[in-house]
Amino acid sequence: MMSSFEQLQQAEQGLSQIFSGIDAQVKENLRRVLSAFRRHQVGVHHFAGVSGYGHDDLGREIFDRIFAEVMGAEAAAVRVQFVSGTHAIAAALYGVLRPGDEMLAVAGAPYDTLEEVIGLRGNNQGSLKDFGVAYRQLELTAAGAIDWQGLATAIRAETRLVLIQRSCGYAWRSSLAIVDIEKIVNLVKQQNPNTVCLVDNCYGEFVEDREPPAVGADLIAGSLIKNPGGTIVTAGGYVAGRADLVEMAACRLTAPGIGSEGGATFDQNRLLFQGLFLAPQMVGEALKGNHLVAQVFQELGYPVNPLPTAPRRDVIQAIKLGSPEKVIAFCHAIQQYSPVGSYLSPVPANMPGYESELVMAGGTFIDGSTSEFSADGPLREPYIVFCQGGTHWTHVAIALEAAIEAVGRR
Repeated sequence: MMSSFEQLQQAEQGLSQIFSGIDAQVKENLRRVLSAFRRHQVGVHHFAGVSGYGHDDLGREIFDRIFAEVMGAEAAAVRVQFVSGTHAIAAALYGVLRPGDEMLAVAGAPYDTLEEVIGLRGNNQGSLKDFGVAYRQLELTAAGAIDWQGLATAIRAETRLVLIQRSCGYAWRSSLAIVDIEKIVNLVKQQNPNTVCLVDNCYGEFVEDREPPAVGADLIAGSLIKNPGGTIVTAGGYVAGRADLVEMAACRLTAPGIGSEGGATFDQNRLLFQGLFLAPQMVGEALKGNHLVAQVFQELGYPVNPLPTAPRRDVIQAIKLGSPEKVIAFCHAIQQYSPVGSYLSPVPANMPGYESELVMAGGTFIDGSTSEFSADGPLREPYIVFCQGGTHWTHVAIALEAAIEAVGRR
């Protein structure tokens, strides 16, 4: 029987061609970032911040333009005041939707943390439901795919906004490729050109060579402590897309009349610029780690999603471990080999915004970022662990040695 080290060596050798393809993708995405930096003449003077109201912050304004260009959007509002990706998405939803409007989720149930924003859980918290916004969702097919036939006739006159979740979330389904998002947008616009297509872009940035606005999405939102922060941005989120819609979202973050013109950057500008520069490389390393996780655990007999050699659509790799004990053991092993908090033992706990107890291994330099190799999962059937991040795939390989042995003992 091979040792965990030998299993990993064999998996690495079998993935060499895929790793080369990822390196080529990183190069193209970095080229796009560098082109935007050159066009807007980034200099050290852009790193200075403005205090108080944050008016006339040159670095913030230039970074918004650069981020919009990289995302293929008209405009962007990148702000450290966004608490999370969920906060950025919520600002976009509240900015666009009005009483009497309908929101349609076209990729099945949304991510857990949006349930209380929509009003599927919780009461009297100022959810969209509380404000008279109707909600409907198009269920996925039995195979976990978009119901294309249903979507072709799903848009109504009152359907003001369609939510497209790019990543799989805490679900055993395929994440969406850019071509899938393009097809969704085209189908929606054929039925109602005025329906806004909003993409939850979390975990998907820089995985492909384009972002959703480049294929017609009206608005995207996500977190800065995930992919686009390059592992060093300390907090924040973004919205990007059509200029009028970005401003509507910014007015919900600040206030009508202030919109995107306010918001001090707290001397974080340099980290924002540097994080965006690092982001393509960090995402590439995470993708290599995903392939390695999938290869090893499939060989051990566990169902994995995506499959080892399948194209990546986000930086998440799911493993169906089948028992809570194995999920906890896996997370414990990953935590032991994290750069921060290796002495901690992950235990199941309730987390704000989530329905089920979660167990999380997140020994990251930025709290909650999952940019370093991380793992978590809700303690509910069928007991899936979700791996994300990885600043360099060799760290993933080291941590996986311990995870293989830990799961094998359960």
